[in-house]
Amino acid sequence: MWNTPNLLTLLRILLIPVFVGIFYVPASWGPFACALVFALAALTDWLDGYLARRWDQTSSFGAFLDPVADKLMVAVALVLLVQSDPRAALALPAAVIIGREITVSALREWMAEVGARAQVAVSKVAKFKTTAQMIAIILLILVDTNSPIYGLGMVLLYVAAALTLWSMLLYLRVAWPSLTASERSLNGRDRS
Repeated sequence: MWNTPNLLTLLRILLIPVFVGIFYVPASWGPFACALVFALAALTDWLDGYLARRWDQTSSFGAFLDPVADKLMVAVALVLLVQSDPRAALALPAAVIIGREITVSALREWMAEVGARAQVAVSKVAKFKTTAQMIAIILLILVDTNSPIYGLGMVLLYVAAALTLWSMLLYLRVAWPSLTASERSLNGRDRS
């Protein structure tokens, strides 16, 4: 359980309070340091998966913890960004991204319950979404709202939000037969 990929995932979770603390540092170096911490967390996201596959160190614990760490870091970053720039233009894609993460997590839980978890594995669209999302968040943290680079970050965040919706629809399409199964096949499970 305590292999290198899982330790990198735990590091990502431990970086969240560091990230939040630095986000509120009122110093000129604060945005750069905050973006650096987020970039390090994004790098561990890629590295832990790569090492787990390369060293054959995949585990149930890692499969559970990795998406949790990703979602926590991204959700915290988006909430802080919206708090610092409370315009609808930023709140909308942030809400779409966070809402999708909640929906897909619930969908994966449901599919695991009915024995079809593999049908909602991570897609290539989701990987592109993650890349656009991570770069967007780094840019939005790094520069002032008046910078052209901030505008690029916003464009990438909208690209990520669009890819987020697309990947969610792909997951829902695959899961739809299980979600619409007859009442008899639910075996009395909670349908609320």
